Amino acid sequence: MTDLSSRTFDDDRSRDTAENLRLLECSTEPIRTIGRIQSHGILFGVDEPTGVVVVASENVEHWLGRDLRETGSEVLIRAIGEGVAVDPVRAEFEGRAYDVIAHRGTSPLLLELEPIVPDLDYVRTGVVSAIQRLAGVSDPDELRRRAAREIKDITGFDRVMCYQFHEDGHGQIVADEREPDMEPYFGLHFPASDIPSQARALYIEKRSRVIADTEDPGLALHTLLPETAPVDLGVAELRAVSPHHLQFMRNMGQASTVSFGIVIDDHLVGMFTCAHRSPRRMPVLLRRALEVMATQVGTQLTAAQQIHRLRRQLEARERRMSIIAPLYSRADVGPVLMAGSRTVLDVVPADGALLRIGDLVHTVGVVPPADRLFAVVDELEVGRFVWESLPLERPELAVEIPDVTGLLIVPLGGEGDMLVFVRSEVARSVDWLGDQSAANRDHPLSPRRSFSAWRESVTGRSLPWGEHAQDAFELGEEIRSAMVARTQAELAELALRDPLTGLHNRRFLDDRLEELLAGSEKSLAVVFLDLDDFKAVNDTYGHEMGDAVLAAIGRRLSGVARGSDAVVRLGGDEFVMVCVGAGEAEAAAIAGRAVAAIREPILVRGTQITVYASAGVVATEGESSPGKLIDAADAAMYRAKRIGGGRVSA
Repeated sequence: MTDLSSRTFDDDRSRDTAENLRLLECSTEPIRTIGRIQSHGILFGVDEPTGVVVVASENVEHWLGRDLRETGSEVLIRAIGEGVAVDPVRAEFEGRAYDVIAHRGTSPLLLELEPIVPDLDYVRTGVVSAIQRLAGVSDPDELRRRAAREIKDITGFDRVMCYQFHEDGHGQIVADEREPDMEPYFGLHFPASDIPSQARALYIEKRSRVIADTEDPGLALHTLLPETAPVDLGVAELRAVSPHHLQFMRNMGQASTVSFGIVIDDHLVGMFTCAHRSPRRMPVLLRRALEVMATQVGTQLTAAQQIHRLRRQLEARERRMSIIAPLYSRADVGPVLMAGSRTVLDVVPADGALLRIGDLVHTVGVVPPADRLFAVVDELEVGRFVWESLPLERPELAVEIPDVTGLLIVPLGGEGDMLVFVRSEVARSVDWLGDQSAANRDHPLSPRRSFSAWRESVTGRSLPWGEHAQDAFELGEEIRSAMVARTQAELAELALRDPLTGLHNRRFLDDRLEELLAGSEKSLAVVFLDLDDFKAVNDTYGHEMGDAVLAAIGRRLSGVARGSDAVVRLGGDEFVMVCVGAGEAEAAAIAGRAVAAIREPILVRGTQITVYASAGVVATEGESSPGKLIDAADAAMYRAKRIGGGRVSA
């Protein structure tokens, strides 16, 4: 059964304060130098040059000061000299078989002995098949669920969960494979203090963690080392457990656990946790195999994230460009962004948006009065652009715009110029692993007593901006770039540039041909391109769409041209390419590529438009003039149109 709770601002502050206290307490706990091990195994600290035991768990205290070579076990001796933790060896010690784990690079050398677990000794062979079955799973949720099921089937633990850690540190159970009589935990959230930062950091260094028995008092370590040199057990398999965490596990009904970190780019993003209701151990070789499985899952999650990120970036860019393209023409910024068939709200979902450029304000959607909104924005912290709980964080300002809870502020470069997205409050529920209030703890630092699902109603917040914040900032960059490009184009309009396409114009063409014909260049060709029946595009889709098509064609022609060529828009739907150092055959090949590039469908505001072009080519190796060359190329182009268009004629 799920308990219900609602949350107020005072509750938030109280909860946050208690959570911060727990995180601080956890950060000071000496979990690496706890000075004890779990009692099912043995730990030695060996001075490598001499082989003498300088640290020993209390169950082998009689070996302190002795050389382990006295055991007569060649395998044990070899482990001291050559063993590595990733590849344990099996040896007999004092009449019992152990898996021996040597941790190279520790000082002293840590040598751990774990008694074998006969009933699970060879189940690790099933891990390879499990990895193969998981290899083709690309959906992250399905991958986590199926991996948890595979681990449960292999290990026999009562429950296997997969955790996912969110950016703010709290976690969520995203897979929960359990025995039928156990309470479900799938989808529940848990606070960061359940697995604090220093515990998470150990999973970067060591990918698994065993707790064999929550009632185990553990064994003390005895040492010949100075008291000022505590033994660092960070890499140890047998490291004892914080009393706080043991109580946490007992309250949760767990008698034993084994956890495996999921690490991506040296960052712990999640883990698999196997839990059992009675003491249970897992052999070290099985743990090593499952560490490999967890690594494989991390690799597959990385690939899935990259694919998702690339797809999303492409889709977001297409949405942005669909509204940005007209800005490169003469279209007014405000109407283009805020009043067209597509607006900034198609890029960033919100209740509304306000654009301030100079003294002008444009709006779209449901927005507060512009003067109040911008008065509030101007009072907010400089440099902070994302707000999701304005009434909770700045109540004295929120009263001025009572229907606004979330703000996303995008500076546009000019003084006071900005684009602001607004969102209203959205009440939502969060399901927690146990009641998060103080009533479920003996005191603020103690673990929760109950872990039954607890539903919290969260108010005073908008939907999270998440990835849409980055979309908004990239939109802002592109708006700024378009505005700069517009300014440059307008300045160049009477000089050498075409304002719509950014290509050179007729004046540049005449000057460039004069220069080339008067110079020492031996070969020169001109390609004259005219779009076939382009009037139909403007008549069908409108001049703004037509301008966007012309701009796209200009970019395509620039992409086809060689580095030494010049691409010119004569005006309307006519273009010229000046091919330096090219004969007629090479220029015809360039013209063919240009015609082919133009007829590739052009996507404008979700509409595909196909345009064809005819091209004429003329080359000169003797005296000529700019006008004659252009006229000759124009005549060749009309020959191409007369024979059907969409082709090249010389």
